[in-house]
Amino acid sequence: MAADLEGKVVVVTGGARGLGAAAAKAVVEGGGRVVLTDVLEDEGRATAEALGDAARFVRHDVTSEDDWRTVLDHAVSEFGAVHGLVNNAGVSTGGTLEEESVEHFRKVIDINLVGVFIGMKTVQPLMLRAGGGSVVNISSAAGLTALAMTGAYGASKWGVRGLSKIGAVEWSASGIRVNSVHPGMVYTPMTEVTGIRRGEGNYPGAAMGRVGEPEEIASAVAYLLSDAASYVSGAEIAVDGAWTAGKTVRDLTGQG
Repeated sequence: MAADLEGKVVVVTGGARGLGAAAAKAVVEGGGRVVLTDVLEDEGRATAEALGDAARFVRHDVTSEDDWRTVLDHAVSEFGAVHGLVNNAGVSTGGTLEEESVEHFRKVIDINLVGVFIGMKTVQPLMLRAGGGSVVNISSAAGLTALAMTGAYGASKWGVRGLSKIGAVEWSASGIRVNSVHPGMVYTPMTEVTGIRRGEGNYPGAAMGRVGEPEEIASAVAYLLSDAASYVSGAEIAVDGAWTAGKTVRDLTGQG
């Protein structure tokens, strides 16, 4: 069942494919309107066109303050207001700390964390004008626990988690809720290159024994955008098949 987003206008970054595209679709299915953004122009336009008149696409570099202003101005000019922001755009990395270059570390932080900060800062006045709103920041399981080989990515996602809580305590009294969602291993174009496979038993690291689907993350995002989550702010919601909850029975016994 789709979350009720009737009358909501939501901006979703990194919306061309994967988690962002699923979130944009969930907004439209819930009765809302969406501006999805990405640097992937062809895919972004195709995704917006598939969603119909309730969707628009804008090319967007999340590290650019000018681009953020353009995106939000477009949302207001097309749909009249902004009630929700899903900070989903990001890049993933692998490698040990000693292998990570300073240049690459800074680049990842700039996209994954500074981009979220700029978006929050820029959208806040518009949400105040609309009488409140909901910011959903996509962090990661790597923002809940230490995952080896995630260096810059893990640091950025821990930063997103903390920034979300700061936003919540600063803004919730004025009607703006801020929460973070922490996906586990989810099958998307960005992760399929790792060789992960869909289906039961294909991801034993998670207690549920499988990878997630983008729509499963999008459902949590849509809930947080909706008025059903009106008293939820400063929360961190793990959507990871209990991956970060602890060791599984399989880990402890070698069975199951």
